[in-house]
Amino acid sequence: MSAPLKGIKILDLTHMVAGPYGTMILADLGAEIIKIEPPLTGEITRGLLKDDPENSVDGIGAYHLTLGRNKKSLTLDLKSPPGLNIFYELVKRADVVIDNFSMGVTKRLKIDFESLKKHNSKIISCSISGFGETDLNRPAYDNIIQGYSGLMSVTGIDSNNPVKMGAPIADLSTGLFAMIGILTSLRNRDNSGEGEQVDISMLDCQVSLLNYMATMHLISGKNPEPIGNKHVLHTPFNTYKTTDGFITISVVHEIFWPNLIKALDLSSLDIEKYKTVSGRFKDRDKIDQVLGDILINKPTQHWLDLLQENRVPCGPVNKFSEALNDPDLIKRDMIVEVEQPSGTKVKMPGNPIKLSNSDAEYTSAPTLGEHSSEILEDWLGMTEDQISELKEENII
Repeated sequence: MSAPLKGIKILDLTHMVAGPYGTMILADLGAEIIKIEPPLTGEITRGLLKDDPENSVDGIGAYHLTLGRNKKSLTLDLKSPPGLNIFYELVKRADVVIDNFSMGVTKRLKIDFESLKKHNSKIISCSISGFGETDLNRPAYDNIIQGYSGLMSVTGIDSNNPVKMGAPIADLSTGLFAMIGILTSLRNRDNSGEGEQVDISMLDCQVSLLNYMATMHLISGKNPEPIGNKHVLHTPFNTYKTTDGFITISVVHEIFWPNLIKALDLSSLDIEKYKTVSGRFKDRDKIDQVLGDILINKPTQHWLDLLQENRVPCGPVNKFSEALNDPDLIKRDMIVEVEQPSGTKVKMPGNPIKLSNSDAEYTSAPTLGEHSSEILEDWLGMTEDQISELKEENII
């Protein structure tokens, strides 16, 4: 089975999480990702956790082990004229250039879309930034964007204690939107024969994820507040304590309410008022209290077996140690082993995109500049002497 994106060449100038996550997904699907890094120092994630014995392998931290997989590394000094000229030559042979520099950096380095298309009219340039092409230069990190977007205002238990999401949702989702933009532009280029710029804003992406909640506000004018694990409409829809953990219950359709009544023998709640969504919602706290008083008495698995037998949507609140051992995840190759140069195998999440005609393969994250010579030889036809001279001048 062939890799579906084989033949697509991408010059990756991204750093930290958002960009590298998107290019990791593309690399998993077979695109040739050339990770272009500053000589000597490399990209910043190489240094994260590398000295933490619990979260590194062979001196490589979990960030780079994961985000760098399936990529090639080329060190290149873009601030030097020879380095910039080499980059332009690579652009002539590439399909995509992706970056997540701060505002104005690509123009200063002369690697913005307007500059790149002079060397390749079919090039697709994807730029990820906090706020898109704007006149305001504001800092943009995951937690900052969660705050700007309003996402943090509805996360947590109450409005006095805003909470960021446990996973870096602003970074990760932006990487996915960038991937969608790139693939869309590649398809568009097939039709038009021309390249284009893909402008991805982290703030745009987070507002998109607000979805129907944003529409509710725009209709009502009211600011929603955090409601913990409850729902703005459905009841019961919450997380409840058991003797050994927590269980979630989601009655999101009327057919599930009588099933819950039967499963837990909730005779006190079996009244006409609670047969409708609105009726139950009015007494949400009371219903939650009744369920909480029952569920606290037995372990999670007991309730899962009972509720699932009665067709009530429910699930456990797993710790990582439980979630990453889920039998369906294992069966679907979502926990993969990536062999490192030392022979050590590192487990990490696999690629969630499953295609019937393709199987993902995984190679270890590259060492700094590991593929510099290979890329310059294969892409540009440089000789060993030319490459040696570039190394001596610290251009690569």
